[in-house]
Amino acid sequence: MRFSLQREAFLKPLAQVVNVVERRQTLPVLANFLVQVQNGQLSLTGTDLEVEMISRSAVDDAQDGETTIPARKLFDIIRALPDGSKVTVSQSGDKVTVQAGRSRFTLATLPANDFPSVDEVEATERIEVPEATLKELIERTSFAMAQQDVRYYLNGLLFDLSERTLRCVATDGHRLAMCESQLEGAPVGKRQIIVPRKGVTELQRLLEGGDRSLELEVGRSHIRVKRDDVTFTSKLIDGRFPDYAAVIPIGADREVLLDREVLRAALQRAAILSNEKYRGVRVEVSPGQLKISAHNPEQEEAQEEIEADTKVDGLAIGFNVNYLLDALSALRDEHVVLQLRDANSSALVREASSEKSRHVVMPLRL
Repeated sequence: MRFSLQREAFLKPLAQVVNVVERRQTLPVLANFLVQVQNGQLSLTGTDLEVEMISRSAVDDAQDGETTIPARKLFDIIRALPDGSKVTVSQSGDKVTVQAGRSRFTLATLPANDFPSVDEVEATERIEVPEATLKELIERTSFAMAQQDVRYYLNGLLFDLSERTLRCVATDGHRLAMCESQLEGAPVGKRQIIVPRKGVTELQRLLEGGDRSLELEVGRSHIRVKRDDVTFTSKLIDGRFPDYAAVIPIGADREVLLDREVLRAALQRAAILSNEKYRGVRVEVSPGQLKISAHNPEQEEAQEEIEADTKVDGLAIGFNVNYLLDALSALRDEHVVLQLRDANSSALVREASSEKSRHVVMPLRL
């Protein structure tokens, strides 16, 4: 096996795949990339048995073959080479040589046959999604995924397919983020799948936006995302996601219209003096204004007053300030609407101009 390409052209596929490779493995071969050259095309594969990433690029001076090369070492070597270097990788026996200018590195390899392959995805649904759309759906919701929750089905992102709508939903039990988009093309069946946190993180890192279209294949236990240069596969979490529609507050008809940036800045300032453990802030609504207050065990206090377009009077409610800030960061509109019911009910945070992205934040007893 042999191939040559420019450092920058090699670095991009390496960077896409290297994060999938765990630093601690059960099998030595999982610390390696599977490197395959065929018909002038290089394919790099990394996996941790849950998530698999395959990146493809064209190479010069190619000789077909396959082997596995230590992932982090190869990535670090290519990253450390000077810009514009031409890199040549050649294999002889169980060693592989990486050459660029006067630099030369010899790395140990493991046989390609030892490299595990992810099962074929028998797709039950195939949908086309613009890359920018999928990127936006994940960015606006993934922050609300749980981390190492015993309710394992919360440690991932729900993809809810129904006819011509794709909706992403995440919740950690204290807040919920939801964003939806209409799909072009033929309607698909109803299907809910949960993609685990690592799969979501890698997918988010991979997506670049733009006008390209992605193909999503959903199987019984896997999801596969295909782009011309990359194929991403992740196992799914086997579990039932909670009925999120039941969490969205009904009858939260007391609306407060606010400037998103003004509200965000006021919350950030108040947060400085909130209790470090509970991160609680008190929000009081009265006609034309919103008052935010926070205090901590040192008897320090912060108070902020901002203008609000509302007729609501005499409503006070506590929130974890981080959850409100996360929700505001995920919204894009200049103005946001807080929909409230009473001091013990969840609040709905959405953009003033659309309901495509909605965030539910549970109240906090202060």
